[in-house]
Order: sequence, then C-alpha cells, then structure tokens
Amino acid sequence: MTDSEGRTSILLVDPYVLFRDGLRGILCARDGLTVVGEASDSAQAVSLAAETRPHVVLLDHDTPGNDIAATVRLICRRSPTSAVIVLSTLTHPVRLPGLLAAGIRGYLPKDSTSEELLSTVQSVRANSERIVLSVPRHSLTFLTGSETTSTVLSGRQREILLLTAQALSNGQIATRLGLTEATVKRHLRNIFSKLGAVSRIDAVNKAVASSLIPAESIGIPLQEREADHH
Repeated sequence: MTDSEGRTSILLVDPYVLFRDGLRGILCARDGLTVVGEASDSAQAVSLAAETRPHVVLLDHDTPGNDIAATVRLICRRSPTSAVIVLSTLTHPVRLPGLLAAGIRGYLPKDSTSEELLSTVQSVRANSERIVLSVPRHSLTFLTGSETTSTVLSGRQREILLLTAQALSNGQIATRLGLTEATVKRHLRNIFSKLGAVSRIDAVNKAVASSLIPAESIGIPLQEREADHH
C-alpha cells in the first residue's frame, strides 16, 4: 500500500497494546513512515495484511494464534510484496532457519534501539532482495550447511512464482506486474537458482512442497509455458 505521499506503510502485530503504542510513536515520528493497522493475534494479522497490503509487517515472535512460521507464510501468501520483520525476546533464535524459509525479511531482538528498528524497516523497504538479521554471530551456525538460505524468495519472486503457477507467460506476468519481460526472466532465473529447479514446473512443485506458495495456486498445465524462460 502506497499513499499519495509515497510513504512506507507498516502493519503492527503484537498482543500488547502498550508495546504497539510505543512502536507507533517511534515509527510515526519519522518522516515517510505511516502505520496502517494493528493486530493482536495471527488471524487479525493475516486479515489486515491482505486488506491493507503494507510495505512492512512488524510481527511479534510470540503472537497468539498460529505458529509463528505459519503466520509468516500466510501473510506472505495474502500480501506477497509485504516484508515481514519478526521482533523477538529470544537472544538465541533457534527457529531462524524455519522463519527464513517461511519468508521473513528481517529479525530483530526486542531490546534493539529505535534507530536499529528504523534502519531495518527502511533497509528492507529500499531493497526487495535484502534480508536483515540482527542476531549474535553464533546464531548463524544454524544456517551452516542448511538449504534454508538458498530457498528464501523475495516478495517479488513469490509474486512472479504465483503467477507462473497460474500458467501465465512471461509476457503476461510482465504486463500484470508492470515489469519488462527481461526482468521477469531474470527473476525466474534467480528463483530457479534458489530452489535448485530446472524448469517452471519444477520450481512451482518445489515451492509448493516447501510451503512457499499454496498448492491451490497451481493453474492449468504448465508444459506449454516451458519455453518462455529460455
């Protein structure tokens, strides 16, 4: 969601009103940022994300309702271009690989400074390929040798893969998203690389198996579109 002034829209998700009030105060004090909604549980978060299509979702790790990774996946499905940043009290995020696989674009401890929060929001907003993790160095050992980092798709890549699953050609996807066909092809090459896929069908099947896109998004047979990515 972009308002007439081109501001970055943000959805706040946290069970505690006082914490949301504090976040809103920090964010709204910075020019160019606006809060478009607040939710206290996962169901509200998914519904509001679909309704407001925010640029950024600040999601508390312990939000009531669905498992945090499931909530991230649902938000990414309903609003593919939203960048989800998880805020957590955990200093040793053992679930980081699963959250990355679900599609988060950032992870911040709740004891971060306001400037660290603002910097992370602006960073993921400025670059759809960027992931910002503010975690101890030893936490990254969870990612060593893991396939998780190679299977994280950006919001734009998920959007393109969803349309690919619906059997749209590269030209149709480009028109739908306001991109050039060359840009769509570049994104598809990156998607293939991240998923270890050899074709559009393979990429879609692997994305569904990894819960990156919903199975119900698959449209008519894709064989007729295979030549488009070359």
